[in-house]
Amino acid sequence: MLRSISLYTIAFFIFLTLMTSSSLSVSAGQTTQVSSSPSTRSFWANGAPMPTPRSEIAATSLGDTIYIFGGFDTSGQPTDIVEAYSIKDNTWSQIAPLPHALHHTAASSFNGKIYVVGGYLDSQWTPSNKLFIYDPLENQWQEGDSMPTAKGALTANFINGILYAVGGQSFTNGGILATNEAYDPLSDTWTSKVPMPTARHHAASVVADGKLYVIGGRIVGISATVNINANEMYDPNKNSWVIFSLEPMPSKRSGIAAASLYDSSFHVFGGEEPAKTFNNNEKYDPKSNKWTIETPMPTARHGLAAVAIDDKIYVIGGGTQPGMSVTNANEIFHVR
Repeated sequence: MLRSISLYTIAFFIFLTLMTSSSLSVSAGQTTQVSSSPSTRSFWANGAPMPTPRSEIAATSLGDTIYIFGGFDTSGQPTDIVEAYSIKDNTWSQIAPLPHALHHTAASSFNGKIYVVGGYLDSQWTPSNKLFIYDPLENQWQEGDSMPTAKGALTANFINGILYAVGGQSFTNGGILATNEAYDPLSDTWTSKVPMPTARHHAASVVADGKLYVIGGRIVGISATVNINANEMYDPNKNSWVIFSLEPMPSKRSGIAAASLYDSSFHVFGGEEPAKTFNNNEKYDPKSNKWTIETPMPTARHGLAAVAIDDKIYVIGGGTQPGMSVTNANEIFHVR
């Protein structure tokens, strides 16, 4: 999101300063391997549009249903709306709202329940450490143990029954974060894990072969002035990160979404920089450590959601312009 011209100017100054430091050049000395042979049989199609146009949303799935949480509405205000999309019927329904309006939150599902963590609570971007747990059978929310660090623009994924909340930004607690905090739903407790090598927010993450990949993001301010293409992998069994051997993403993007497929490959969609939004669709194969440029999204946007079910990736919502904008797009990438 773009806050103001003054913030952009400050961010740009920081950008010039950062460029003098080789330690922050995440992809320095690396040449990204990009295939010139994308999956030509893959294609895009439209699903039923999301009833409430929104950006800076979170999403996850249970079974054949995709859930979209919070975000900014058409007036630029945070919302508590939760809408559920049935991929079988191509229809939407509204369910119990979030306990609090949130934007830039994160969501993941495990054992029949959905966990929504962090985000910003209001238009003043107050970071949250709240964990809200949704039971679809009861259509009710309850609150879990609070995350140790209040933050928004984070990522969150379950691996082997543990929720990992990584990165983000906390204006009142250390700025841009590398934190890696793990939640055990059985004990309702959090523990701190080895931090991410590159502190960042507005990144995307996926789980592939039991490991967490965090891709892209930005390393200063709210403005997307300094986007990065870092590709870092966390192994929960070793509580360690791998960075230098992984090929960085072909493009530097933030405000992105990612989804992993049944073969452990994953796609990274969209994003923004101060002058434009992206329609990029880039695929990474962990087995070959190579990226492929795939068929672009029909609608360029940022602050979007991506959820993979079987051989389809549902790319929903987001903003078509940098900063505050919204859409109800529901574009489906059929992987062949």
